[in-house]
Formats: sequence, structure tokens, C-alpha cells
Amino acid sequence: MLRLLLIVLSIPLMLPGRICGQVFPYRSDSVHYSNADGSIRFGGTLTTPTGEKSYPAIVLISGTGKQDRDGAMAGHAMFRVLADSLTRNGFAVLRTDDRGVGETSGKYEDATTKDFADDALAAVHFLKQHKAIAKVGVIGHSEGGAAAIIAAGSSHDVDFVITLAGLAINGLDALKLQNYAITRSAKISDYDRKRYDTINTRMFNTAYRYAGTRELETKLRSTYAAWKQADDSAFKKDFPDKYDHMRFFLESYIAQATGPWYQYHIRFDPVPYLQQIKVPFLALNGDKDIMVTCKENLETIATTLKQSGNRNVTTHVLPGTNHLFQHCVTCTREESSTLQEDFSAEAFTTIIQWLQPFLK
Repeated sequence: MLRLLLIVLSIPLMLPGRICGQVFPYRSDSVHYSNADGSIRFGGTLTTPTGEKSYPAIVLISGTGKQDRDGAMAGHAMFRVLADSLTRNGFAVLRTDDRGVGETSGKYEDATTKDFADDALAAVHFLKQHKAIAKVGVIGHSEGGAAAIIAAGSSHDVDFVITLAGLAINGLDALKLQNYAITRSAKISDYDRKRYDTINTRMFNTAYRYAGTRELETKLRSTYAAWKQADDSAFKKDFPDKYDHMRFFLESYIAQATGPWYQYHIRFDPVPYLQQIKVPFLALNGDKDIMVTCKENLETIATTLKQSGNRNVTTHVLPGTNHLFQHCVTCTREESSTLQEDFSAEAFTTIIQWLQPFLK
């Protein structure tokens, strides 16, 4: 089972500070701060505009997977580039190492999306102490979007929210939609596609039902055993002379499903948090995204926020773009690393235009 990916940005790579004799028009500082109870010490980089007495600030929240402060993935320093571009446009930006990475303490594997939301709020509170910072917002990608929703729904200190392919539907449905989209894009037969959909759905339903109980592993094993017996019988009947190459990696799935992150994720419901968010909200999604499906997630954000009285809500679909906001061809997960584009210019233009009122 895949966890969600992290965004990359399609702007020419421009490193903060002095590179090859070039000086960039903002300040870049290494910073350290702790969460409220002192259990986690964070290390990060804060870039701030020069020549301004006050400016808004943004906390970047990474998606799934252990990331350093630059969001290094597939050869791209995504968050460093995003921070550079936003700071050039007048925003202070804080990006930090994830738990257990670089200069940040803690153990990533033991953390849940709620913990990542708390980490984001620790960053917000750190920035609120900066005398030049007027307002603080958050930008979260994928699972980081879910963390942004939790943070903004739990605290009045978040002044605006941007989600980039942000997870905004309940965890069980998200897993089903994600895996259904993945099997649709995979180069497998319709027969095997149906088999994968069947076992995935049964395992997800079992994990959801028994999350947080001592029975979880036993129930997962019995669910798999029942499916395997029926599936083997059907395959031998349908293809008596063929060898079955299909595999469901039971042990790795159980190891993940019995962990704290998965059990929180599959029971995650964003609606109660969305109902509490009264600040401006921008949500972007690519219409070819197979990791966080566009229609369901954007509709949940728009409908829930507006029904709760938030009238400053903008959702935007980026045509032809994938989970990483790249214009794609096959739009599979594997294709992303082969594409030259890092992040669509339309997406970044939409973000900057939406942010303009916070510069006044």
C-alpha cells in the first residue's frame, strides 16, 4: 500500500544565498525551535524578504515520506525552490526537516498525520514570535494538506490555508480511490485488475473495522486467507494450464496496517476540522492525479467550508497535470521522474495571484 507523495516545483532551481558569485535578494537563516512540550526539536531554514518592515509568512508542510527541509525527492529540491520563489514574491517561508531527519529529533515512523499537524502548528507559533511577521499561513501537499486542514481547524493562529493535492476525504475512501486509480493505470489484465481491487477493498475494510484493536492482525490474516482460497480456486478453474504470477504482499501490508500512521489514516475524517476553518482557503489539484483524486477532494473542501459559513474558498483544477503538478502523458507514478517539468507554471501563478491580498 502506498502512502502519499510530495510535491515538486517547476521553477528554475535557484538556491538561497550566494551561489557561483550570485547573491539572492532575501535573507536565509538556519533556525531551531521546539514544540510546546519540548519533546521535538526542529531544525529548519527561514527565508525572509529584505527591504520590508513587515511581511506575511508561510509554513511548508511536506507529504508522506521522510523529507529534509528542502523536500529532496527524485533529484528535485522542491521545498527549497518553492521557498525561493515565494520569498522573491514577498513572503517569508519556513521549511523544516521532518521528524528524525537532519536537525529535527523524534521518530518519523511513530508519528501520525495529527502529529505532523502539531509540528506545523509549532512552526506557526515560532513564526508568530517574529516581530516583522504580520500573518502566518500554511501550504501543505498531499498528506501535508491533511495536516494543514487539521492545524487550521484546531488553531486560530493559522491565517490562511493552501492545499496542493491535499487529502480532504476520509481515509478509507481515500485508500480505495487511490488504489482503484493505480490499478486502472497499471499495465495488467482486466482479470488481474479485478483481483487486486477485490483483495485491496477487503483488506481496507478489515483494517478500518479493527483499527486500534488487538484483533487487527488476526483479522487481516483471516481476511486474506479467505480471499486467497477462493481466488486460487477461481484461477485454477479459469486458467488450468497457466502459472499465477499475481502476488499480494501480505506481511508488508500487515506491518504497515498495524502501525500508528496507518491506523490513524484509515479512520481520518477531515470534515470536523474543515467545519472549523474560517480563514481564506485555496485548494489546487491536477485532474490526472491518481494519488489524491481531484473531484472528490476538491468537492469536499468547497462544500464543507461553504456550508460552515466560509465564503473565502477557492478551488482550482489544473488540466493535464498529475499528483506532482506536472503535465503528464501516461500520468502513472513511474512517469513522474522522467518528465522534464517540475511544477506547472499555471499552478504557481494561481498561488501567487491568490496570495496577493496578504501582501497589503
